[in-house]
Amino acid sequence: MLRRFLSGAALLLRGFGFWGRRPGVMLLGLIPAAIVFVLVLAALVALGIQLPAIVEWATPFAERWDAFWTATLRIAIAAVTFAGAVLLAAVTFTALTLAVGDPFYERIWRAVEVELGGQVPDRGAGFWRAAGDAVALIALGIVSALVVGLVGFVPLVGSVAAPVLGVVLSGWLLARELTSRAFEARGITSTARKAVLRGHRAQMLGFGVATQLCFMVPLGAVIAMPAAVAGSTMLARGALDASAARSSSSASAAGS
Repeated sequence: MLRRFLSGAALLLRGFGFWGRRPGVMLLGLIPAAIVFVLVLAALVALGIQLPAIVEWATPFAERWDAFWTATLRIAIAAVTFAGAVLLAAVTFTALTLAVGDPFYERIWRAVEVELGGQVPDRGAGFWRAAGDAVALIALGIVSALVVGLVGFVPLVGSVAAPVLGVVLSGWLLARELTSRAFEARGITSTARKAVLRGHRAQMLGFGVATQLCFMVPLGAVIAMPAAVAGSTMLARGALDASAARSSSSASAAGS
């Protein structure tokens, strides 16, 4: 389990290694990431500035409490709210970047596919499919942010568990979305995709958590996005090739 988790994280490093082989293609992937990053960062900064006033407005009942407990409650609510917002921002960043930068990331995806060999689909999923996936991913991100917010209010452990859960959930959503291109380009349904990825969940989580941690570093989201697209393509192709090998082995066994 741990080895597969770490191998998933290592795929992100392999994605960074793709810079050395196709720097021109990877450089194009910085453009949409930088644009969306500025927009998402501006929204987070605006929320951070207004958050104390929002929390105070939402907790008028605490005015009658002792000053210590009033401050403790409001700081806790602000921290949990901002943690949920960061989770949602990470998911929103990925969704919007993939939708806006679909032509750029399709070039990275195709370059990785060609390098890995085998049959490469003639075309990617397309803009409208990417836009639809972006809406679905943002919706899942909202649900995840609410879950993280609720966990944050659990006494004693909530302040620690909420950020950890946020990284895990957002990492899983990132990996799920980033690997979808290779499947959608081949016309593989979501149900079939789950079957292919069933034995690679720890690897998916390792890749997603590593990507999310990179996104949390200042400007890390911009720099890591092209590498995440490349690494996720490697992850998806590995799962597809393993599934094809299992099917071939089963067919051979049935024939004999």
